[in-house]
Amino acid sequence: MIVIAGALLGAILGGLTASRRKGNKADIAQFAVVYAILFALAGLVLTIVIEKVVA
Repeated sequence: MIVIAGALLGAILGGLTASRRKGNKADIAQFAVVYAILFALAGLVLTIVIEKVVA
């Protein structure tokens, strides 16, 4: 669940960042995908850490 939330949040933040920088549609899409991957990866690491600490 954390991974999916991170990917969605990253895509939104990436799209907003690119649009604030006056990027075209391709720039916005690229930023959204890259941010989604980074945030999903961070969510995956966070999920693993939580599982190791709690269990």
